[in-house]
Amino acid sequence: MKRLIYFGVLAFALWTGAGMAQNGPLRIEITDGVIEPLTFAVPMFEAENIEAVTIATEMSRIVATDLSSSGLFREVPPSRFIAQRSSFDEPVRYPDWRAINTQALVTAAVKTNSFGRLTVKFRIFDIYSGVQLGSGMQLSGSTKAVRRMAHKVADQVYTRITGEGPYFDSKIVFVSESGPKNQRLKRLAIMDYDGENLQFLTGNENTVLAPRVSKDGKQVLYTSWETGFPQIYQLNVSSAARKRLPTPDNGMAFSPRFSPDAKRVVYSFEQGGNTDIYLMELDSARSARMTSSPSIDTAPSFSPDGRSIVFESDRSGTQQLYVMPVTGGTPKRISFGNGRYGTPVWSPRGDLIAFTKQSNGRFGIGVMRTDGSEERLLSASFLDEGPSWSPNGRVIMFTRETQGPKGAPSLYSVDISGRNLRAMNLRSPASDPSWGPVLP
Repeated sequence: MKRLIYFGVLAFALWTGAGMAQNGPLRIEITDGVIEPLTFAVPMFEAENIEAVTIATEMSRIVATDLSSSGLFREVPPSRFIAQRSSFDEPVRYPDWRAINTQALVTAAVKTNSFGRLTVKFRIFDIYSGVQLGSGMQLSGSTKAVRRMAHKVADQVYTRITGEGPYFDSKIVFVSESGPKNQRLKRLAIMDYDGENLQFLTGNENTVLAPRVSKDGKQVLYTSWETGFPQIYQLNVSSAARKRLPTPDNGMAFSPRFSPDAKRVVYSFEQGGNTDIYLMELDSARSARMTSSPSIDTAPSFSPDGRSIVFESDRSGTQQLYVMPVTGGTPKRISFGNGRYGTPVWSPRGDLIAFTKQSNGRFGIGVMRTDGSEERLLSASFLDEGPSWSPNGRVIMFTRETQGPKGAPSLYSVDISGRNLRAMNLRSPASDPSWGPVLP
């Protein structure tokens, strides 16, 4: 088993070498009505010493790729540039950038030292207003953390322009699969949000399913068949140390998920043909039964404030979504459309619930308000399932499986507007994504 290796923590600070400009973000529409992405330009980052040349080139491309991948931005290619910048401190020639329809400009300079440290300073400009957007900023870190620093720069640009939270510098835990379809080997893996820096967290000697990352990104819950039937395990991401959670005897435990404070775990437990939802206090390892009905209650997910859960149940005769307080009470049904609903996940913003919907022989990913109103489908195919939210609640990642004897699962992402459907470029089949937080 490989252990996860973290690079050094980045130092993050305001850089005061640039004047302040407007306080608010650029005006960019990021709701359902998005039609035209905002255009931006990223000239090659300036290398302030010879050792930083390769790093500067790499970082500028990562920043541009991150912004473009969001679907909210479109890059103006360098081949169209009129202005050729020779220095980071050179004044911006706004008319030259307006002439090629650039709305936002990102400039940066990179330098390294003999101790393996890297520093990047950057500025963001609103070209049509002719002003710098906020203050300049600076990041410092290890030369081994080039990709992380580039993601941090892209996050700041994204946040300054859209007013939304960041998500580029985040990790995704998922199930990496290999082997023939009828004998698939599965193990836990972790990667950057863009599929880079893939590392394995478990071996492939035992089947694993449904990893769920804690809000701080340090722990993962998952279901394993190591004992011959489903049980819940907790894994430390940095050390890969793991332990089985002490769920009730004589039954199967699965579908675990952390509470927002990571002090409790909600999960499903099957015994005697009946499946209910249980709540475990991790400090005492004691479990309490939350639901009690002759039905299948499963796939629970906490609200961001930890006061409620959403789950799927067939208590009404078909698979539907229900919400109930963590303290107990009568579950309230929130799904009423045509079809069957499952795998609900509460948005980190608290305003939406994502789900899998089966209707007319197809599976899709959808979202609805927490009261069940304003249901919208974002995708549909032979099999789309298992949504997971980005840290800022803007993007959903899910599993899409192709049809036929050679069909295989892969990871896709889609914006909550239903635009920008993208396939992750991974080397092997993958499923069950769980999106972790933005790294500190």
